[in-house]
Amino acid sequence: MSSRVIVIGAGIGGLSAAIRLAASGFTVTVYETNDRVGGKMSEIESGGFRWDTGPSVITMRHVLEDTFSAAGRVLSDYVTLLPIDPLTSYFWLDRTRLDVSADTSVMSERIASIAPGDVDGYLRYLEYAAQIHRVTGPVFIYDQPPRPSSFLKVPLTDWLVADPFRTMDAAIRSYVRSPKLRQVLGRFATYVGGSPYQAPATLNVIADVELSGGVWYPQGGVYAYAAALERLARELGIGIVTNCGVASIACQDGRAVGVILETGASVPADAVISNLDVTTTYMRLLPKSGKFLSRLKRLQAFEPSCSAFIMLLGVESVTHGLSHHNILFSDDYAREFRQIFREGVPADQPTVYIAITSKTDPAHAPSGSENWFVLVNAPALTPESGWATVSETYAERVLNMIEAHGLTVRNRIRAQHVLTPDDLQTMTGAHRGALYGASANSRFTAFRRPHNRCPDLRGLYFAGGTTHPGGGVPMVTLSGKVAAELVKADLS
Repeated sequence: MSSRVIVIGAGIGGLSAAIRLAASGFTVTVYETNDRVGGKMSEIESGGFRWDTGPSVITMRHVLEDTFSAAGRVLSDYVTLLPIDPLTSYFWLDRTRLDVSADTSVMSERIASIAPGDVDGYLRYLEYAAQIHRVTGPVFIYDQPPRPSSFLKVPLTDWLVADPFRTMDAAIRSYVRSPKLRQVLGRFATYVGGSPYQAPATLNVIADVELSGGVWYPQGGVYAYAAALERLARELGIGIVTNCGVASIACQDGRAVGVILETGASVPADAVISNLDVTTTYMRLLPKSGKFLSRLKRLQAFEPSCSAFIMLLGVESVTHGLSHHNILFSDDYAREFRQIFREGVPADQPTVYIAITSKTDPAHAPSGSENWFVLVNAPALTPESGWATVSETYAERVLNMIEAHGLTVRNRIRAQHVLTPDDLQTMTGAHRGALYGASANSRFTAFRRPHNRCPDLRGLYFAGGTTHPGGGVPMVTLSGKVAAELVKADLS
């Protein structure tokens, strides 16, 4: 008899873990409370428009390919990844524009047009970010959670290269002088829900992943990757049960022995993987007493990452000048992050991200129209957030910011859906609506992030953006790999 594993949640991390375990001979069942797989990676269709509602940027293609190869499959047989160029188009209120490319010769020319003194500094910054990736990748990204012995594998001089004692912004300032270029490079802190003015310089590794590795788009929409994982999972015999929530994790003699479904049914297992937010797992699925309660209080004490305010807009007519990925910067970036993280209020002049997949997939909008996925960073939920009463007003503020950049949009909106941090918490189980669990605004974040093996209950494991190695599609995919490896090691 093969070992039985239950996965709670059919997000990307949960599906990744399930696939690797099934490919190794385990019997795996996934329970998902929503009516479809994907977790935060989802989609909405309305009035002829289609939008991805979660992740919109895919990097580290090799991580996705590795998941399929672990099951003896080829990624390209399940989903087509298209390279996106420019990677992102950046806009400022003075009408400056920068189209970012992974081609350094092209980027050198474009940087020279807006900040001629920073071309050499930008190229040196790329080398610096690549060095961080080389040093931190084996310990913090591609392996199991770091242990004290992990650091013995890396020479002290290399750890200094990882630059853990400066902030991202301080490091960036040492390479480029242009405030505009500093904004472009500092923006990568938001990929893990942090602030460039607080997050450690080590996170400049993200720039190497995107600026050197490129950006990819799954043809048909980012949700096509979730659909590809579901197809592979079902081919491997994994049971995926949607519209079926888990009420609790069954515990016996200090071990997870299965789950209790919301229907009241008890399902036994040799191991359980929770693809929920780790804090939410402790809040909803484990006893609120003893060591579980103590752990929950510690998790709740961590500063959360930012959340998001999202507008899905069906826009009439084609907007010339916009790309697939676009950033409309505010003119006071430091104030924006101070409001989000220190004051806990939505920024009064937010930077606006707009993804338009119909630029690449015309079928995502009626002919002559576009589908805009509009996102601004927002603070994690507090009892005072009150999004139910302020969402309409804040939507107007976002539209004002878009129009301040010279883009007329109000009179072209033909469809609109708004998702607040409250909605994100309800839809995905993200504690306080935080997209990435604990914030990255500390040099100790990598060590505080919950381990993929639960320290309080044998047989329970974690996958997803709130556990090692962190958030983002490739990282969450890797979290599933780590969880699966731990299960295999413990049950062998």
